Amino acid sequence: MRPPRPNALACSLRDFFADHLPRCRGMSPHTVRSYRDTFALLLRFVAAHHRRAAADLELAHIGPTEVIAFLQHLEDARGNTAATRNVRLAAIHAFFRYLATRDPEYLEHSQRVLAVPFKRTRTRAVAYLDYEEIAAVLAAVDRTRADGERDYALLVTMFNTGARVQEVVDLRPCDLQLLRPAHARLVGKGRKERLCPLWPETTHVLRAYLAARAIPADAATPLFRNHRGMPLTRFGVRYILAQACVRAQSSCPSLARKRLHPHTMRHSTAVHLLKAGVDLVTISHWLGHASVTTTHRYASVDLETKRAAISKAKPVGTAPAAPAVWQTDASVLTWLEAL
Repeated sequence: MRPPRPNALACSLRDFFADHLPRCRGMSPHTVRSYRDTFALLLRFVAAHHRRAAADLELAHIGPTEVIAFLQHLEDARGNTAATRNVRLAAIHAFFRYLATRDPEYLEHSQRVLAVPFKRTRTRAVAYLDYEEIAAVLAAVDRTRADGERDYALLVTMFNTGARVQEVVDLRPCDLQLLRPAHARLVGKGRKERLCPLWPETTHVLRAYLAARAIPADAATPLFRNHRGMPLTRFGVRYILAQACVRAQSSCPSLARKRLHPHTMRHSTAVHLLKAGVDLVTISHWLGHASVTTTHRYASVDLETKRAAISKAKPVGTAPAAPAVWQTDASVLTWLEAL
């Protein structure tokens, strides 16, 4: 018996994932896997919705009605946030944009799916750690344990570079230059590379870490590994940070009120640089932002800067200054020049 011919949905999905995303768009493996997870969830949902096997689905079965129902299912049944819902919808939109150019006969169908809008999300305040809180977290790392030096070097590097968690997980010894000028080469979103300067304290910690583990400076394997010798994952980094924060709460109670995750260290770096007087453009390059507009949000979270601005402002109800009294024309000009 001859196997059934693949339908338009099967052919389009295969070409989208096997050729279009990796070869034509140059998407990273992380993006491809994210899109893959979206369609695995979507196909299961649509198959159950139409009471068909996933292999029997056609493009006609995935329309705007099914997509909207799927997005609502993510929020209601899976407990996803609106931000996650929008990430899933972005993957669906990418596929139907590709479908519209690949098969013009499905242009009208693709346009109706592409008309499904993104959901407005709530903007949260940026969570970050003050310098004293960062110091407490680092001091709470037990450096006498076998993995203590690794955890300390990991957190110091994250705070210095403001690296995204995936960037620090992918960091290799050969990406480090520990001689002057010391810096780390980070590969960020879109495979964009940037050089991030390292503070002398960070350089000293990384040198000690490499020496203690006998890691060659030119090694091309991940720098930070777990106790089994495997590269640390994003979840491993999250666990290390969470454990250090829990231990630090006894000496720094304010940490108990913070919503912490690996990206918190990135936010903390930005705010620390801002307080030190570094301009937003430099911070944008330091963090690898595609636009300085993204960096502007940090200008609104620094409470110390706001307090300083308030102290310079005139309080409401303050009596107006006494009118100036000038005796001669020279005194008027002198007053104006002093403004």
